Amino acid sequence: MLRKYFSRAVKYGVVSGVAIGGTAYAAKYDYNASTLVRITRTAVTAIDIGRTYKTMLYSKDWDTNSSEYLEVKSEAHKISAEKLLELCKANKGAYIKVGQHVGALDYLLPNEYVTTMRVLHKDAPQNSVEELYKVIKEDLNEDPNNLFSEFDTEPLGTASLAQVHRAKLKDGTEVAVKVQHHFVRKNIQIDITWMELVLKAMAKIFPEFQMQWLIDETRKNIMKELDFLQEGRNAEKVAKMFTNYSWLRVPKIFWDYSTERVLVMEYVHGGQVNDVKYIDKHKIDKADLCRKLGDLYSHMIFISGFVHSDPHPGNILVRKDPGAKDVTVFLLDHGLYATLTDKFRYHYSKLWLSIIYRDREEMRVHSEALGIRKELYGLFACMVTGRPWDSIMKGIGRTKPSSEEKTTFQTELPNFLHYVTQCLEHVDRQALLVLKTNDLIRSIEYALHMQDRMCGFLVMSRCCMESAYRQEYKDTSSLWKRQYISLKFAWSVVILYLYAAYLSIIDNVKIPFGKDVKIRLANQNFS
Repeated sequence: MLRKYFSRAVKYGVVSGVAIGGTAYAAKYDYNASTLVRITRTAVTAIDIGRTYKTMLYSKDWDTNSSEYLEVKSEAHKISAEKLLELCKANKGAYIKVGQHVGALDYLLPNEYVTTMRVLHKDAPQNSVEELYKVIKEDLNEDPNNLFSEFDTEPLGTASLAQVHRAKLKDGTEVAVKVQHHFVRKNIQIDITWMELVLKAMAKIFPEFQMQWLIDETRKNIMKELDFLQEGRNAEKVAKMFTNYSWLRVPKIFWDYSTERVLVMEYVHGGQVNDVKYIDKHKIDKADLCRKLGDLYSHMIFISGFVHSDPHPGNILVRKDPGAKDVTVFLLDHGLYATLTDKFRYHYSKLWLSIIYRDREEMRVHSEALGIRKELYGLFACMVTGRPWDSIMKGIGRTKPSSEEKTTFQTELPNFLHYVTQCLEHVDRQALLVLKTNDLIRSIEYALHMQDRMCGFLVMSRCCMESAYRQEYKDTSSLWKRQYISLKFAWSVVILYLYAAYLSIIDNVKIPFGKDVKIRLANQNFS
């Protein structure tokens, strides 16, 4: 059946570019029967999606503002997203990874694609225990039955590159065992190459469909994620960086049982961060939880520059033990981290501050410094904040996000998809992972109905200020200018503190300044 459709597609000339371009890569890889099936399946899906859009949208002249056109376009998106989901599930590996990335771009892609692909965060295809045991035996040179007294056959979770199972070591220690899919390394380069060829072909058919940035990011990061020893080192690094966050836990790594393809970690109990029923049942303070997450990720992005870069709800668990005053947050899956440069963090911080202060010229300047064309700075500000331009101009610190605003944003943004993809193509690549993180925090706040409490906004504002002023302090050797920068920062934090106090009075919002946040009132030293 695949051969029949593929031949027909070539006859129509739809994928001639893919077929011809693919020959340049043929000599580089060992193409067995399985590989050819995967390649053909990819090409056929691309053709099918293209024909869906051509038949439903491009076969007649539409009034693009009409309700009928919008309904048909939404239906075309849904049908095409389902086809893409089936391809990802069938080909697995890097396809799942790309699908998960699409599912995380809550504000940047049509909602039909985002909601459809989001299932891959928790329902990725899984391997049998026998296949996992084979990998464990190859890497640890030991029969898994000699390593574990128990090994649950049902996975705790299945992701693009691996799956995780609960187990017990021989001494009774409860652990989580992450095992890489046996087929991933063999197919990864071929998969990425063919996805790139298909996306390039689709970009020629649909000029607004520019997704090369997604392939570039996948190619750059995938090999890092395949090394589980690096994941273990990342976990220990972030645990050490945030030792003062008493409520944060990173599972311990059992190095004697870990390799590049097998990672054995401390097993932790908890509910998923967006599981409202679990959070309500355990009486977890939602506003406090959102504040903590905002605090954690703001410090990663603006202060430390070491950012957890696979942010989806399945990687964050929460638990509140009986009698405990505070919730415990467990940060999982440390395979991919971005190390942000000082230059990037400075301009990104200044961009946020210019948005907060509604300074359009500063928005333009710092957007351009991040790679955005000057005429697109307003759109980029909307992408960064997840707020419509009208709300930005009214003041994102004065107007609260709402479900209606989110719906408007997601409805209108696809109309500018061509410009959105231009931003994503040219923006500093460090921003792509940060945008994913922004979307994670926003999606959690909406899931917990905390978007109007602005918990994360206040903490993030303070971190932006500290990051920008820290860099300015570092860049000057003038004693007087350093003193001025210190006083300016202290005054800005005082103003923010007063604003937080004001919110706590009128809206019962907890002030996001605890004992771990010290207000530097004078003689600030950022060196």
